[in-house]
Amino acid sequence: MSTTVFRIGGDLEVRRLGFGAMHLPTDPGPDRENALAVARRAVELGVTLIDTAYMYGWGANEELLAEALHPYPDGVHVTTKVGIARAVPSGEWMQDGRPAALREQVEQALRRLRVERIELLQLHRLDPKTPLADQIGTLRDLRAEGKIGRIGLSEVTVGELAAAREIVDIASVQNRYNLLDRGHEPVLAACEAAGIAFLPWATVAWGRSGATAEVAAVAAEAGATPTQVALAWLLGRSPVVLPIPGTSRIAHLEENLAAEGLTLTGAQRLRLDRLSGGGSALPGEQA
Repeated sequence: MSTTVFRIGGDLEVRRLGFGAMHLPTDPGPDRENALAVARRAVELGVTLIDTAYMYGWGANEELLAEALHPYPDGVHVTTKVGIARAVPSGEWMQDGRPAALREQVEQALRRLRVERIELLQLHRLDPKTPLADQIGTLRDLRAEGKIGRIGLSEVTVGELAAAREIVDIASVQNRYNLLDRGHEPVLAACEAAGIAFLPWATVAWGRSGATAEVAAVAAEAGATPTQVALAWLLGRSPVVLPIPGTSRIAHLEENLAAEGLTLTGAQRLRLDRLSGGGSALPGEQA
């Protein structure tokens, strides 16, 4: 397997296997206490890249991570995403890339995360109602002001990535991609060619990998779980791939991170490479 670290934007070194915080409960009570413990355990096990977003609890997930981890250990980075808002009065989410809205969300993220600078800030979705130059230009201005360090995008096409790169350097892309869903293969190829970090979400196909006979067979051969096989496949897919599997259980967290030590044989990878489940989203998927 290739190196276990990657430098986002050429200089922000992180462990390639990160942690997605979306599933951590934020309401008061035992579940929240467990969520705090999961976040802390991730850092204890060497995770240095933690992914969250304003949309995850409308800021509550950011506050949870700050409660769990602040002051952040050296080398630990929490990346967050902006550009999604709640519609009134329905409460449903919608893209909102207006410059004022992006600035406000970044300011609030800084406050909730208790930092003066967010090292990697990603645009959660492009807003079709706002010119791309206004959205990306606002993030560029925030970077110039020192409030964010690097700029990333989420759920973009090759064309959208290219257009954004004409405005500012793009350090990362976060698209849905896994062993059974490779609809964004062209985007991954573009990121690899440019040295851009590719952060796949829905990394283990939301449990479907274990129901696939070939994945289960490879897992049995390797003495691993199907989840570990799916993550090991991602890590071996390209050196720019930084998986961010999420969980709300310490046991699953430890299982996920152990995938870093799993080496698939060439024959096993070839069998897995032949699998693909298409690009359709599962009910309730959102990252």
